[in-house]
Amino acid sequence: MNWGGVIRPAHRIAYEMKRGPVPDGLELDHLCRNRRCVRPAHLEPVTRRTNLLRGETIPARLAERTHCRHGHEFTPENTYQWRGSRFCRTCRAAAQARRVR
Repeated sequence: MNWGGVIRPAHRIAYEMKRGPVPDGLELDHLCRNRRCVRPAHLEPVTRRTNLLRGETIPARLAERTHCRHGHEFTPENTYQWRGSRFCRTCRAAAQARRVR
């Protein structure tokens, strides 16, 4: 939509007209999951991370996982992170043992 000579998303214009400006560093999340919706009541300012994890995205599905693909639970003791991803320590130890043999 063209608003004041600037092209902006319609949902953002509707939100700002009804509720005021979106705080810096936040984006609007469609609570109804309909990206075409412009109802301010269906929009909430959140961080990008929160918006991604609430959606139906690959990062959201990965964050919901509680176990690795071999069934080991992701606990603080059994999990390590590398380059932003979670990995299972039990599976890593088993892979290292196979390589040593």
